[in-house]
Amino acid sequence: MGIPVLIIGKSGSGKSASMKHCVGKDFNVIRVLDKPLPFRGKIPGFKTDDYQMVRKALRSAPAKSVVIDDAGYLITNFFMRNHSTKGKGNDVFSLYNQMADDFWNMIQNVVIGELPADKIVYIIMHEDTDDYGNVKAKTIGKLLDDKICLEGLCTVVLRCVNNLTEHKFITQSDGTAISKSPEGMFEDVEIPNDLLYVDGRIREYYGIENEKNAGQEEK
Repeated sequence: MGIPVLIIGKSGSGKSASMKHCVGKDFNVIRVLDKPLPFRGKIPGFKTDDYQMVRKALRSAPAKSVVIDDAGYLITNFFMRNHSTKGKGNDVFSLYNQMADDFWNMIQNVVIGELPADKIVYIIMHEDTDDYGNVKAKTIGKLLDDKICLEGLCTVVLRCVNNLTEHKFITQSDGTAISKSPEGMFEDVEIPNDLLYVDGRIREYYGIENEKNAGQEEK
């Protein structure tokens, strides 16, 4: 049973940049979009927006920590490739069904159901604000929003914010923006925008430390 961790934020809030200290550590990254990471150095991994390849990559990734960067574009790219070929009524409904099924299956069946207990998968997505001012992961269509609460599939949901001087992770909700973490996992509501640090705290909390990442910088 792997551990899914959802990370949301606006464009430029530091979602991908949070991986910069993961260079040279036991991390793999699945890049849904073919764009360079916003820091020097490389993190080995895969480039694909095909669900079957993502599932294969999650199962075969040698690292104990895997990042799916720009995961929301799995939904967007599938929609853009297929929406114009659908007609109306049941055809359109089946498209949205497929989008919801594929994303739910990736998290529920592969990450939670098939991966070992010491494997953490970080799912990075853009955020969206609804008509009531609530901030959540950005998806397409009401089926994912109304029927599947992505945040509910994850015990840890972090929100990236930029307060104009530095990037931070938010670990608990302010009532409108989705953020959550178990009591005592993080000492503060705002923590460094550092995925290596986050990985260490999660592993310490659950007793699944990774010796390959020992000696990480203390915050």
